[in-house]
Amino acid sequence: MTKESPLKTLIGLAQDDVDTAAQRLGRLQRERGEAEAQLQALITYRDEYHARFTESARAGMAAGSVRNFQAFIDTLDAAIGQQQRMLEQADARLEAAKPEWRRQKQKLGSYEVLQARSEATEARKSARREQRDADEHAARVLRMRASNP
Repeated sequence: MTKESPLKTLIGLAQDDVDTAAQRLGRLQRERGEAEAQLQALITYRDEYHARFTESARAGMAAGSVRNFQAFIDTLDAAIGQQQRMLEQADARLEAAKPEWRRQKQKLGSYEVLQARSEATEARKSARREQRDADEHAARVLRMRASNP
């Protein structure tokens, strides 16, 4: 069993942190999308209800019906306002999560650069070692040939 280097352990932990931050960002994006969809649904419903009422009002309508319509429109407007605030809050949470994701991504990138440098250094050492071994072997062969004419 090979032992993992501390840098690989850090990379694994950093990748976990990036994954967690990305999942959070995705969840917040979905929540924002849902809030926006609900807002659009409320606005569409309000517009359709208003259009139906306007069409009915052209034929004449009792004062009580007009008051009921106005009360319902006021309720819809309040719901739309509340949903707009929820959308703004979802936007704020989403924007607040982006720097954390970027920071985690940058940390992971830094560890990966260090790992690449470490691997390159090890490769150079290994190449030098192989070259030295080959040179020593060639020198031994020459000495053996020189001593055995």
